[in-house]
This record gives sequence, C-alpha cells and structure tokens, in this order.
Amino acid sequence: MKRLLAVLIVFLFVLTAAQAQSITAGPQLGYYKSQDADNASVMIGGALRVKLSSSFGFEGSINYKREKFDDGNVKVTSYPVMATAMIYVIPIVYGAVGAGWYNVRYEYSDLYKSEEYGYKDETKQRFGYHLGAGAQLPVGNVVLTGDARYVFLDLKLDNLPSLKSFKSNFYVLTAGILFRL
Repeated sequence: MKRLLAVLIVFLFVLTAAQAQSITAGPQLGYYKSQDADNASVMIGGALRVKLSSSFGFEGSINYKREKFDDGNVKVTSYPVMATAMIYVIPIVYGAVGAGWYNVRYEYSDLYKSEEYGYKDETKQRFGYHLGAGAQLPVGNVVLTGDARYVFLDLKLDNLPSLKSFKSNFYVLTAGILFRL
C-alpha cells in the first residue's frame, strides 16, 4: 500500500509538472518539538513545489531531524519524506494537508541495553499525517516560504519504563527559499 501511494504521488508530480504554473525547489529549515522530547530541535531539508493553479499545488520534501527523550537515554533520528497538498486561500496564503513516511533510527543508552531491559538499537519505518498553514512570497525568481504544521506520528516507545505515556506528535515551523525551475 505504501509503495502504491508513493508511485501514485511520483506519477502525479511528473504528469502535472509539464502543465504547472510554477515549479520551485530549494532548502528549508525547521524548528520542531515533539510533545515529550527533552528539548526543541532544528530540522534541515529540501522541498519541491508544483503549483498547479492559482488555488492548488503540491509539495514533496525530505528532511533530517534528531531528538532526545528520557533525559537523553533514547535518541531518535528520522528522515521524513512528506507529500503535501496545498490549497491557496489567496495567492500567498495556503492550507496544507498531507502524509509522510518516516525512516526512524532508535538509539538506546547503556541503561536500556542492559540485561534488565534488553533493548537494541533499531531502525523502523513509520507513517504519519500532518496539517498546517503557511505563506509564500514571490520575489523575482525566488519564493520565500514559511509555515506551521502539526504532525501526527506514533513512534511506539510506550513500553519503556520511564515513558509510559509517551507522546511523539510534534509541531514544526519551517522557513525556506525556493528557486523557480
């Protein structure tokens, strides 16, 4: 199912790219905080936007993020690959809704790797959803972007002794500079 969704999204981008009003790509920087993470962190990545009409577009992005939980005893590194539909309320303001595939690496401290708990570092894939809103400002061949999104993501760390009510959903504030292609 996930592969079929990915193939359909790529097909849609390729099919509509030739008819798009604009295609932009570039770097983005985000600031995020999972509900139970030790601290807020920075996320880096890139995005490709295809604006199909004055009121509808798509964005594909890939990012890198790393956070710590349980006083640094659990480190979580992920590479979110997201597809987002964008509905423009006015030419520069949009609502966003989409889904993402998260390749997630869990690294446990020696405490959790001990015989008492028996955890091992592992990599898993998770699926999440997001929604948000933002704005973009075209300046010549550059488009400045900024948005706020809330991501619904279940990382399945509830079984750790100190994280009984663990929450891994997060909000992210992003800013980007996209260049017209």
